[in-house]
Amino acid sequence: MFGIEAGSLVRLADRMCAATRTENQAAGARLVAIGELDVLMLRHYGARETWCSDTAAAITGEIAAAMRISRNWADSYLYYARALRLRLPKVGAVLCAGDISYSAFKTIVYRTDLITDPEVLARVDATLAARAVRWPDMTRGRLAGYVDKIVATADLDALRQRREHQAGREVSFWGGQGGISEMGGRLFTVDAEVLRARLDALAATVCAADPRTRDERRADAFGALAAGAQRMQCRCGREDCAAAAPVPKPVVIHVVADQASVDGSGRAPGVLLGAEELIPAELLAELAESARLRPVVQPVQDGPESGYRPSQALADFVRCRDLTCRFPGCEEPAINCDLDHTIAYADGGPTQAANLKCMCRKDHLLKTFWGWRDQQLPDGTIIWTSPAGQTYVTTPGSALLFPQLCTPTSEVATPDVGDATLDWDRAVMMPRRRHGRAQAHARYVTAERRQNQKAREARQSAAALTHTSYPDDHPPPF
Repeated sequence: MFGIEAGSLVRLADRMCAATRTENQAAGARLVAIGELDVLMLRHYGARETWCSDTAAAITGEIAAAMRISRNWADSYLYYARALRLRLPKVGAVLCAGDISYSAFKTIVYRTDLITDPEVLARVDATLAARAVRWPDMTRGRLAGYVDKIVATADLDALRQRREHQAGREVSFWGGQGGISEMGGRLFTVDAEVLRARLDALAATVCAADPRTRDERRADAFGALAAGAQRMQCRCGREDCAAAAPVPKPVVIHVVADQASVDGSGRAPGVLLGAEELIPAELLAELAESARLRPVVQPVQDGPESGYRPSQALADFVRCRDLTCRFPGCEEPAINCDLDHTIAYADGGPTQAANLKCMCRKDHLLKTFWGWRDQQLPDGTIIWTSPAGQTYVTTPGSALLFPQLCTPTSEVATPDVGDATLDWDRAVMMPRRRHGRAQAHARYVTAERRQNQKAREARQSAAALTHTSYPDDHPPPF
């Protein structure tokens, strides 16, 4: 029996260590590049905090397209890039040197996000940078405990509160302070979609003058649903309220499937519009027994429609063909998207399948106001050109499951639209938001700190009454 040469083991171990260090350095370099893009865009345009599609949205659009990731992932990268540059530069330097992993960096950023005092944050940053290099690789929970120990010594109200999640389907209720309770749960995707649609339908029964936000109306709809009500009570306070009579429309979910699967003779899965999961063929056949079936008609030979808004049949076809928003990296379900004319209707763009695509409202605003250009091919493929001059290609979501929906339709001539620059005259039409991102995050941090403070004071009071020790402010030392 032959032994393994010791030098070979050493070389392989060195290669693994070098590859890991390079991976860590690449993660840091990526955040640095995103941070430089952030600085460049902010210097050129400002934050545009009141714009619905603000500068941060334009930045994450570039990130999502360049890295071929979803908008949520791009938002995450921008968040951590800003944390590296503005909040934890010393810990960021350790990441860029390759001494900690990107996963560890994310955990450190999250566990320190509630620290608001700059001097306290600087001390925590320096302490973590010095100690994290010496910490061995560990689970996220164990690392969180190490970070929490340092945070607790600097700012008790900045400690993140942990909650354990149960496995499987469940609905839980907790809390009860100030007349407000919290709830959460895990449901079958179909049940969750039906519940969401029913809550939205109930929330829509009040008039436009109702003072509640959309989220508040949806939360109040839970109570109305539990009570068996067919509508919500409007809080506009007007005697002539127009929301006195109508009742919610029936809840509808949309499933796209092959005819054979609907008949029970096929095995191909279907797609639930509004969710990522596929619907097995067995469940499709069962649903079809009580569902309203409507064929998706492909308008291959039909000419353009006369109006700006597509007919129901054309809109259904485009949504079933695309399945999601067509912007690079976006996965917003088509059922929640606008139908965008690739060549603007005002510029002579026809209302037909070859010139229509699904775009979520965020990316629709990005295209309209931030200089993105797009070209649509007869099979539904979209060729995007970013303001930075990069080119990206997206294909319809049905290309894999339902390729027959991507059969080329009639071609549309592409006019010369000039340079892709931000039209400041058009920018005056940008929808505005009441609160910017920075203000919203500050309110969130303040609320979390206030909740932590109240919980800590309540535990201290209970401990004082029972004459017991009070160790809960500090996590275990591990």
